[in-house]
Amino acid sequence: MANSESSPKSPNQLVGNMGLFHVCYELSKRGWNCLPTSRNAKGIDLVIYSQDAQKMLTIQVKSLSHKNPVPFGKTQNLMAEFLIVCVLLESPEIYILKAKEAEEALHRGEKEGRVSYWLQPPSYEDHKDSWNKIGKGFDLNNP
Repeated sequence: MANSESSPKSPNQLVGNMGLFHVCYELSKRGWNCLPTSRNAKGIDLVIYSQDAQKMLTIQVKSLSHKNPVPFGKTQNLMAEFLIVCVLLESPEIYILKAKEAEEALHRGEKEGRVSYWLQPPSYEDHKDSWNKIGKGFDLNNP
């Protein structure tokens, strides 16, 4: 009888999952309700909303196993309001950029007539742990 279990996930998918759920954990600590979207879909990865449901934000998470350039593919437009880069070292490092900050810093590359966009490490390193850009998901006066 054939084994009906699906094959194991690729390392890239595991890195992506680890980064996404680490970001959810960090946002939850800050009072946000996190709703991950369907994996491997183009666009946003997370919708977050505040405890009082008065504030909602969208986030794209890019997870890396090393501090490398962040690949964006053929387009330089982000659909989300924020980009969070999660570098999974011994202790994960988080870099938070507003979409406009990320788009302005993208590097355009061309190889064999194909264009691709990358965010180089020096372009995101100054945004380490910039949680203040997103803020808290609960009222500080009424936690």
